[in-house]
Amino acid sequence: MSNTEVPVDQVGTVPTPSTFDKVEHRADTVRKTMANRIGSAVAIVIALLWTVPTVGLLITSFRPERDIKTSGWWTFFSNPTVTTDNYVSAMTSSSINLSNYFVNSLVITIPSVLIPITIALLAAYAFAWIDFKGRSILFVGVFTLQVVPIQVTLIPLLTQFVNWELNGSFWVLWLSHSIFALPLAIFLLHNFMTEIPRELVEAARVDGAGHVKIFFSVLLPLLVPAIASFAIFQFLWVWNDLLVALTFAGGDNAVKPLTVYIADLSGTRGADWHLLSAAAFISMIVPVIIFVGLQRYFVRGLLAGSVKG
Repeated sequence: MSNTEVPVDQVGTVPTPSTFDKVEHRADTVRKTMANRIGSAVAIVIALLWTVPTVGLLITSFRPERDIKTSGWWTFFSNPTVTTDNYVSAMTSSSINLSNYFVNSLVITIPSVLIPITIALLAAYAFAWIDFKGRSILFVGVFTLQVVPIQVTLIPLLTQFVNWELNGSFWVLWLSHSIFALPLAIFLLHNFMTEIPRELVEAARVDGAGHVKIFFSVLLPLLVPAIASFAIFQFLWVWNDLLVALTFAGGDNAVKPLTVYIADLSGTRGADWHLLSAAAFISMIVPVIIFVGLQRYFVRGLLAGSVKG
């Protein structure tokens, strides 16, 4: 019997495939479709086209300034000369000094990840496990907020922040990134929470556990893959953000993140390729470390979501 045939039981009825079987069948179909020579060749070509500019920028960042200004990066292979002076100049030079803006990016990003996750966990628990009037309507309202474009909210938010005299501080960036992230975070965490067996929560209630005990002792350990997945998405979004930081942080050097400062450098020092290429990779190193370090949790969270869906 092939894997796609459905067994017939003794009374002649055909059992209904479980959700897990359906997902496995779809995964096998996609795997067979993609695992052919044409698909592999197309994937390799796309990967090469996507990677070549990044490799060129990486090589440029390690070449001496004179070589960068006199020849292309591809000539590196005929005369491989490597130096770290570009990175040292980018981080410590008095005229650039990326270290301050690097710290600003960390100060902006870490709270902008922790705040929406904390609020979304509490909101998702209330929507999933607490009965109150209007719960469904309110959840649909939160869900629909995801379709509101960020661009249409920038001017009203900026006006409000100016009225509150918060403009130009870290608070406006923390609040803005948290506001923009909450609808998706609540939706994702709510979906994961509702898939947890109700019997598990009911057993905890029978043992005398309240909402706080159930949330921290029963649900939170099971939500680690989902939390890690969203945290990675949010960290990459906030760290690489330019639009929100440019709008609310503006030209204030005290709160300006790395992305805004590098964008300024490209306009004021566009001829200094040795510094710009090094600055670009300094801004990339933290997201790469986060993604590689948490990739296991990221994949586990995505797979858990796909099976539950």
